[in-house]
Amino acid sequence: MQQSFLPEIDREATQAAVEDAFERYRICKFLTFEEREAATTATWSDTPRSETGTTSDQTAGIAIHNVDSLVARKDFCEKIERVVCRLPRMEKFLIETKYMSNDHDYITNERVYSLEFAPPISSGTYSKLRWKAFYKLALHLNLIVEKQIEDEGV
Repeated sequence: MQQSFLPEIDREATQAAVEDAFERYRICKFLTFEEREAATTATWSDTPRSETGTTSDQTAGIAIHNVDSLVARKDFCEKIERVVCRLPRMEKFLIETKYMSNDHDYITNERVYSLEFAPPISSGTYSKLRWKAFYKLALHLNLIVEKQIEDEGV
C-alpha cells in the first residue's frame, strides 16, 4: 500500500462549503442592501459619561458600515465570478446555470443536464462535471475540507 502525502478530501463537506459560498453569492448579488441610518432623536441619560477619552460618532460608524458592507459584498461577488470564469466551458456553464442564477431554487439538476445542455448529457456525466467544478472552485476559494484521521484506540 502506497502512502500519499496529499490529504484525503471530504467530498460531502467540501461540496457543502462550495454550495454555501454560492448561497452567499446569491444573497450578496441579488438581495438589496439596506443602509443604516443615523437616529435623529437625542438620547439622555442620568448616568455620567465615563472618562475613557473616547468619543462616539454614530454617523461616522454608520457611514463606514454602509460603505464597507457594500465593498465587501461587491468584492466577494467579483471573486466568485473571476474563479468561475477560469473553469472549462462545460463546467462554467453548469455552475452559472445551476448555482449563479437568481432562479436557483427552481432549477433542478435533472433540468440542467437534460434540458440546458445541448446536446443533453447523462446524470453520471453531470455528476462528474459538477464534482470537477466544485473541486477546482474549492481549491481556488480555499474551501477544501480534509477528512479527519481517526485514531484507532490509542
